[in-house]
Amino acid sequence: MIAKLTGTLDDSGPDWAVIEVSGVGYLVHCSAKTLAALGARGERAAIFTEMQVSETDIRLVGFASAAERDWFRLLTGVQGVGSKVALAILSALSIEDLQRACAGGDAAMVARANGVGPKLASRIVNELKDKAGALPGGSVPGSAAALPAGRTARDAASALENLGFRPAVAGEAVARALDELGEGAELNALIKVALKRAAG
Repeated sequence: MIAKLTGTLDDSGPDWAVIEVSGVGYLVHCSAKTLAALGARGERAAIFTEMQVSETDIRLVGFASAAERDWFRLLTGVQGVGSKVALAILSALSIEDLQRACAGGDAAMVARANGVGPKLASRIVNELKDKAGALPGGSVPGSAAALPAGRTARDAASALENLGFRPAVAGEAVARALDELGEGAELNALIKVALKRAAG
């Protein structure tokens, strides 16, 4: 499975980008927010990916952050939400707004996305309400979790949360690991040390 691509932005359109990696161009479907984060054609680009396989199609979906990918997976787990609808939601709302909407039961906010009616928006909010606080993406009312700044730190915290640690615990563990390893720490090393701190 392809989990991440790092290369050059070769071309892009309204909902897709081509990332060239070692002479191979990967077509990646993206939200508007991810496309905006990729930068200009010819620039270096790094993108998290999710491979979707169906009877008629194999496609890569791309994300600016691991947190956005986590939300895509949650959204597509809701009945009636395919990759196009999930990307429309992620184009219309930041993950912080989406997290607040689900945690607060605000279906109207989710219904702002193209192709999402009130009924589907209500289903999304109801099904994801209990899961909203378990994923990174911003403060949720009643949550004091603060993720460390920087993409590597956020990705490390996301990895710990995916392993079942609460956001506050993950954030604190990553912050302690950063103090130990320094700001330039690599992701794998950061996760390894943060795991020890979280479990300790």
